[in-house]
Amino acid sequence: METIRIALADDHQLFRNGLKILLGGYPEFEVVAEASNGAELLKVLENCPADIVLMDINMPEMDGVEATSRISRQIPAACVIALSMYGEEEYYYRMVDAGAKGFILKDSDISDVHDAIIAVHRGGNYFSQELLYHVIRRIKNREHEEKSSSLSRREKEILLKICEGLSNHEIADALFISKRTVDKHRANLLAKTGSKNTASLILYAIKNRLIEV
Repeated sequence: METIRIALADDHQLFRNGLKILLGGYPEFEVVAEASNGAELLKVLENCPADIVLMDINMPEMDGVEATSRISRQIPAACVIALSMYGEEEYYYRMVDAGAKGFILKDSDISDVHDAIIAVHRGGNYFSQELLYHVIRRIKNREHEEKSSSLSRREKEILLKICEGLSNHEIADALFISKRTVDKHRANLLAKTGSKNTASLILYAIKNRLIEV
């Protein structure tokens, strides 16, 4: 069994201790480093490489956005998953731009954290369902977004439905079109955006501001 090396960055030691204990329940995980801020984390990672970094957004000295940006440039093998709280929506775009591969709410179940780590370690992205439901409340379709100009109006419409968590069948019912048509549009979306899966499509939608938080 491959061991996934994990680093924790959060300025609350009690939270780090609790998360470390919970992650210790999975034999495939090993917490190899801890830090209370981004600057400390970068120093630790120099001598203690990690596959996954669970990164708090708000930290003193160097916040999660700056730390994630530096890790993306200097240690690309380490993938960052943001630890988020409600009310931090203003940081989501910045974290995506900095290179975060996923978001987990701090009050998520440990099984969600496990799934996020596995998904990101395999090269994917992960957004907790609870976080998505919170974000999707403020969905807004930006018709003239330059980076998404290659998407048709219908493709954007279907992408938003995907972000809402609807299945192809549910999208077809909602838009009064056939499931086969939705399947075709989803395939086109994956090709046009260079996405591998639904989570990657959601990342594309957030990064290109087709959904607004």
